[in-house]
Amino acid sequence: MSADLEAMKDFVAFLAKGLVDRPNEVDVQGIEGEGDQDNVVELRVAQDELGKVIGKQGRTARVLRILVSAASSKMEKRTLLEIIE
Repeated sequence: MSADLEAMKDFVAFLAKGLVDRPNEVDVQGIEGEGDQDNVVELRVAQDELGKVIGKQGRTARVLRILVSAASSKMEKRTLLEIIE
């Protein structure tokens, strides 16, 4: 796994842990895309705290994705955030 993807995982974990009541249950996995494919960061939180990460009408999730996109702009690959139920 590249250092850029590892840094992105840490960034997503930092953001998610600030949103939930049980930060020890935050799980972040990185999937490195090969060639021209995008990197993917998967975020899992406790089922009852999923709403805190998604937000009303998906606003919080949208902001998280924008932050990930902005942070990954220095990398040569785009990074996508997936919130897993």
